[in-house]
Amino acid sequence: MDISSILGLILGIAFMLWGIYASGDITAYWNLTSVVITLGGTLASTLASFPMKDIGNILRIIKKAFIYKETSLDKVISDIIILANIARKEGLLSLEEYADNLEDEFLFKGIMLIVDGTEPELVRNILETELIYLEERHANGQRIFETAASFAPAFGMIGTLIGLINMLKTIDDPGTIGPNMSVALVTTFYGSFLANVVFTPLAKKLKARNSDEIVIKELMVEGLLSIQAGENPRIIEEKLKTFIPPKLRKNYREQIERGKTE
Repeated sequence: MDISSILGLILGIAFMLWGIYASGDITAYWNLTSVVITLGGTLASTLASFPMKDIGNILRIIKKAFIYKETSLDKVISDIIILANIARKEGLLSLEEYADNLEDEFLFKGIMLIVDGTEPELVRNILETELIYLEERHANGQRIFETAASFAPAFGMIGTLIGLINMLKTIDDPGTIGPNMSVALVTTFYGSFLANVVFTPLAKKLKARNSDEIVIKELMVEGLLSIQAGENPRIIEEKLKTFIPPKLRKNYREQIERGKTE
């Protein structure tokens, strides 16, 4: 579970409610008509902007923003170094048995391509094509929330215009000006709140998830191609370390050896 996503959303709502409560009557910020105009209009326009198959995945996309099993770069590098040692001692065909214990489907697919004797250039093309379409699928989820974030303030403004029109229609009655103006402004508030506290943060979180996953997959591609080329495990380790900031780099071969003796 991603604590930062949940904590950020809770804090955003909490600080907003505290600010409203501290500045005046909190009930003045609740208006069902404004909620229907802003939220309903945003959802309707977002629905009209995407194919139904993309909208059908929305719950899975939201789940990914809040519940996410992070893949450890250290674990991936260690797995690749182990694979490199096995391939160097026993040959590429021996990797198939070890691959059955791997959890990552992308890494498993790459190993099977190597075991089947696929040309290195074709292995790279297949895996990079997989990455391209993975990134495109992730981008669809991001675009849904980015689109909702752009529509929310627009419908907030539409609600404001509706409130102003109603106010002008009854402008001869001074008693109606205040309530109508309040409704007009609270609709804009709802639009800004949805865009900046809900939809935009979700889109950015999904974008960050995508970037992290692509880096890990690119590391796997380089590791697999290095194994296929028969490179020394020490060289492969140094090559894969370039994907990690210098301060976080470790001696993975030493850790692997230590793990064997424990």
